[in-house]
This record gives sequence, C-alpha cells and structure tokens, in this order.
Amino acid sequence: MSTLDDKVAIITGASSGIGEATALELAKRRVKVVLTARRADRLEALSEKIVSEGGQAIALPCDIANREQVRAMIEKTQAAFGRIDILINNAGIMPNAPLAKCRMDDWDDMIDVNIKGLLYGIGYVLPIMLAQKTGHIINVSSVAGRKVFPSGVVYCATKHAVHAISEGLRYELAEQSAEDGNTIRVTTIAPGVVDTELPDSIRDDASREGFKGYVKSLRDPLTSEDIASAILYVLETPPRVGINEVLVRPTAQIR
Repeated sequence: MSTLDDKVAIITGASSGIGEATALELAKRRVKVVLTARRADRLEALSEKIVSEGGQAIALPCDIANREQVRAMIEKTQAAFGRIDILINNAGIMPNAPLAKCRMDDWDDMIDVNIKGLLYGIGYVLPIMLAQKTGHIINVSSVAGRKVFPSGVVYCATKHAVHAISEGLRYELAEQSAEDGNTIRVTTIAPGVVDTELPDSIRDDASREGFKGYVKSLRDPLTSEDIASAILYVLETPPRVGINEVLVRPTAQIR
C-alpha cells in the first residue's frame, strides 16, 4: 500500500516529458490523476494507457494561461473526485532569445504560462485545500530560477518568480498552520538540464540550436523519469516533513 492511495492529483503539462512521467508513476501508486495540457489527443492517449494498466485518470484539456479554463478544469476535478490533494504546476515554455531581439510576444507568453498560469492553479486550488486542511502544491521551476544565462533572461526571470511565489506561499501557510493545524505543504522542484521537448518551444532559431547543442554536449542529461522520482519522494514524506526545495542537476552539469 502506498501512502498516496486514493489521493487526487492535478498535473499540468501532462501531455509529455516530466508531466507524463509523473502521471505514470503516481498512477502506479493508486493516485487518481487529472491530466491537463493543451494537446487533447496526447492527454487522451495517456489516460487510456493509465486506465488499461489498472490506474485511474481523466483528461481535462486546458490552456493554463486562460484563467477561465483553469477555473473550469479545477471545478470539473472537484466534481469528479470531491477533493484535490496534490497540484503539480509543471507546465512551462521557454522561447529564449537575446533581449536585444525584443521578441515581446515571447515575453508575454512566458509570463502568461510560467507565472500567471501557475498562480491561477494555486488560486483556484488553495481554497479547496484550506477547507480540507491538507494538500501539497509542487511548483516545477528550474536551475534557471537560481542562475541567469544569456538568451534566457526572461525565462530565468519567470523561474525566479516561481521560487518567490513558492516560498511566499509556504510562509503564509506555515503561519496559518500554527493557528488551524493545516498540513498544506509547498515544494519547488528545480531541474537542471532534462532531455524533454522544452527546447522545441524556443522560436528563435539561433537560440534553439544553441540550447540543443548544449544539451547534447552533456554526457548524460536528466530524464523525465528522474524528476518524476524526485516528485514522488517529496510526496511520500510524512505530513510533518516540509521539503521546501529540491535542486536536481545532471552529474556533469557545471552551472
């Protein structure tokens, strides 16, 4: 028996990469997984795979940059399962380019998805968890939330924001826990280089090829399953244990 038995988890960005790998691992532990992303066909395929293997999953396509779509997705989850125990804010994009290129549409998109989308998820889930007095919010950031690199300035800024939001929320919930005894936890997972589709969201050709070249230069980048394992470890700790941040780099990654 897993300590996660029958818990309900929402995973954003579940159509590939870290989100998909995490959904598969949680489903093996009898977690009811709610899969959300924009690519409905991939979500349906993943849901069918999980169900065929004896797990429970529903696909709820959603653009997390759209506040009303996030609200509707949360409401549908609550209607289907009656509670929400885990929110994994994993969705993110990385259309990097030098600031001098002034790709303002890319800036807007990163802010909308990486910051506002994350906040929308928290905003609609938090009242439910506060009523339950239990829950776990995991925000997937990046080593870019600690280190700034050329061509990734805005992306790094959004990931620095994720760290700030997580720590601020943790602080507020810890203060409230002293009053009402809630056990709502907040964790930031900060991966280094992971071999996923994320570089495909880079629209600037030179920046995309440069980043892909850097990934290839590493002897052994992380896999999505590596990060899923880190998330699983965090979720399976007892409620008294607050793991606030996990930074995971490939062994060969220097910065």
